[in-house]
Amino acid sequence: MKTKDRKLGELAATAICGNDISSSVLYVSALSILYAGKYAWITLIIVAFVLFLFRKIYAEVVCALPLNGGAYNALLNTTSKYIASYAATLTILSYMATSVISANEAMRYLHGLWTAEPVILSTILLLIFFALLAILGIRESSKVATAIFIFHLTSMVLLIGFVFYYLFSFGFGTLYENWNLPVEGSISTAIFLGFSASMLGISGFESSANYVEEQARGVFVKTLKNMWVIVSIINPLMAFLAISIIAIPEIKELHSDVLLSQMGKISGGNWLGWLISVDAVIVLSGAVLTSFVGVTGLLERMTLDRILPPFFLKKNKRNSSYRIIILFLIISISVLLISKGRVEVLAGVYTISFLSVMGLFAVGNILLKVKRSKLPRQYKARWISVIIAIISVLIALVGNISMESSDPEMQSNFVIFLEYFIPGIIFVIIMLNRLDLLQFLLSLLRNIFDPIRELFLKMHVSINRTIDRIGSQEFVFFTRGDNIKNLNKVMLYILKNESTKKLKLVTVIKEEDSNRKQIIDNLKRDIDFLNKEYPEISIEFKSLNGKFTPELVRKLSKEWDIPINFMFIGSPGDHFPYRIEELGGVRLII
Repeated sequence: MKTKDRKLGELAATAICGNDISSSVLYVSALSILYAGKYAWITLIIVAFVLFLFRKIYAEVVCALPLNGGAYNALLNTTSKYIASYAATLTILSYMATSVISANEAMRYLHGLWTAEPVILSTILLLIFFALLAILGIRESSKVATAIFIFHLTSMVLLIGFVFYYLFSFGFGTLYENWNLPVEGSISTAIFLGFSASMLGISGFESSANYVEEQARGVFVKTLKNMWVIVSIINPLMAFLAISIIAIPEIKELHSDVLLSQMGKISGGNWLGWLISVDAVIVLSGAVLTSFVGVTGLLERMTLDRILPPFFLKKNKRNSSYRIIILFLIISISVLLISKGRVEVLAGVYTISFLSVMGLFAVGNILLKVKRSKLPRQYKARWISVIIAIISVLIALVGNISMESSDPEMQSNFVIFLEYFIPGIIFVIIMLNRLDLLQFLLSLLRNIFDPIRELFLKMHVSINRTIDRIGSQEFVFFTRGDNIKNLNKVMLYILKNESTKKLKLVTVIKEEDSNRKQIIDNLKRDIDFLNKEYPEISIEFKSLNGKFTPELVRKLSKEWDIPINFMFIGSPGDHFPYRIEELGGVRLII
C-alpha cells in the first residue's frame, strides 16, 4: 500500500540522480582527453546531443507508464517478464558497480588529502553510512543529496570562473600549443574512441526512472532536463578549459586521476585544488546514495511482480525496504573484498551494464510505440531520434569493448561482464520458473526416497503447501466485452507469465446500457469455451453494475483481497478518462 508521504520536488529529485551524472566530470574530462586529445570537448558535445535524444525517449515511456523500474517497467508492459528481467539484471549490475566504484574513488581522493586513511576500510564504512541513510527513508536521503548537489555545482562554477580569469590574465598559449599537436591515428578514430569513453559521463541519467513514484507529478521530466543541461554545459566546457591551461601530454602522464584538482591549483592556488578534491570526495559519495535509492525502487517493483521473494517487501516505520538495502549493501561489500580494492575489474560490468540499460530503454520505447500506440502520453520521441540513440549506444559499446580487449594486460570487458551477469540472470530464471522447479523437485523426491517416505513426509507437505500458495493467487482481468480473440490473448499471457489457477473475468456495465444483456451473454458463451480450452485455469465471470473507475479498482482489490498489481486491463485509448498511474498499478497485457 502506498503511503501519503509528501512526494519529492524538483530540486530533491534532481539531486538524487544528479549527483551520479554530475560527478562524471571528475573522470570523464581526463578520459575523453586520453582518447580524443584536443577533440575531447567535441566528443562530449556529441554525447550531450545523444543525451538530448534520450530525454524524449525516457519522457515518453515513463510519462505513459509512471511506475518504478526504468527499463524493466518499460519492457514488462510491452513484452514479458523474462525479457524485462534481463533489463532488470543489467540495471542491478550497473548500480552495484556504481556504488563500489564511486565509494572507492571517493576514498582514494580522501587518501590524497589524508595519506593515513585506510582506503578499503573507509570504503566499507562509506557504503554502510549511505545504506543507513537510505534505511531512514527517501525524504532524509534527499536532504543529504541536495546539500551535496548544491556544493558540487558551486565548486564547479567556482573552478570555471577561476580558469577563465587565469586565461584572460595569462593568455591562450597552452591551448594554441595543444591544438597544433599531431593526432595519434586519424581524427575519426580519435573522435570514435573519445565518444565511446565519454558516454560513461551520462551514467546516472537512467536512475530517475527507478524512483519516479516517489516524485511529485511533472517532476520527472524536469529532472531529465536538469541533468541534460548540467552535462551539456559542464563536461564539454571543463574538457576545453583543461586543454587551455595544461599540456595534453602532461594530462595523460601526470594528471589523469586528479585533473580537476590540478586545474584548481593552477588557476586559483592550492586552496582551490584542495576544495575540488573535497568536492570529489563528497559528490562521489552522493553517487553511492543514488545507487541505493535507484536499486531499492527497482527491486521493490520486481518483488511486487513476484520475480523476487516477498521477504524483501518488509518495510520499517519510515516506509523504507530495509531488507533490500541490506542485501544490496552486503553484495557491494563482498564485491569490494573479492576484488581486494582493485575496482578497475568492475569497469567491464559498469560499462556494458549501463550502456545496455540505455539501449534497452530505447528498445522499450519502440515497443511502446508499436504495441501500445493508443496509450495516452504527453511526450513522443520521433522514430529517427530513437534509432539514432540506439545506434549511438551500440557504437559506444563496441568502442569500450574494443578499447579494453586491445590492452593485453586487462581482461576483456565482455568476459568480466558475463562473470557477474550469468549468475544474476540464473537466479531470476529460477525465480520465474520456481513452480516448475518445485514440482520437479517433488517428483524427484518421490522417486528417490520412496523406501524412506516417512522420513521425508514433512518436506513433502511443505513443498505442496508452497505450490498451492503460489497457484492459489487469484488474478483479475477487466474487460469491456472483448471478443474471443482478445480473451484468448489474455489466457495465453497468464499461462506464460503467471503461476495461477484462478482468474476473475470482470465486466463493468451500467444497468441502463441497452447492450448490457447481449455483452454478458456473449462473454458467458466465450468463457464456457475458454474453460474447456484451458482446463488448468478456473475462470470465474463477474458482471458489475456501474462504471470502471480507480475507486472501483481499489474497492474490489480490498473486497477480494487481490493486490492491484495482479489486476489487468487492455491498453486504453485516447478517450480513457484516467491516467494509468491513477489505477494504482494495474498492468497492461493486451
